[in-house]
Amino acid sequence: MKHGLTELCYGFFSTLANPTRLAIMELLDGAPMSVTQLVEALGEEQSMVSHNLRPLVQCRLVHVARQGKNRVYSINHETLDPILGAMESHAAKYCGNGANCPARSRSDSSRKE
Repeated sequence: MKHGLTELCYGFFSTLANPTRLAIMELLDGAPMSVTQLVEALGEEQSMVSHNLRPLVQCRLVHVARQGKNRVYSINHETLDPILGAMESHAAKYCGNGANCPARSRSDSSRKE
């Protein structure tokens, strides 16, 4: 890795490594949506959705545009399509489509036991 890439990668992948943010990106992959539409689709509080949109927009993983009184969010396909494609290829080739990779943190799995 290049010098100084550790912090950049940590910030980038930390932004992605959040279940709510991933769910938002999955919804936006289907079509652009407003906060209200995301709230309804996710069944989350508006403040939670807005809180999780902020880092996605700051990192430019999600675009935002004004349409009248609404802010409409859309996924940044230029950036995310190659990243997600690489992840899917890696999972298919090396991880048994994710079966061999840890799905949750220890704290999440300990709650199930």
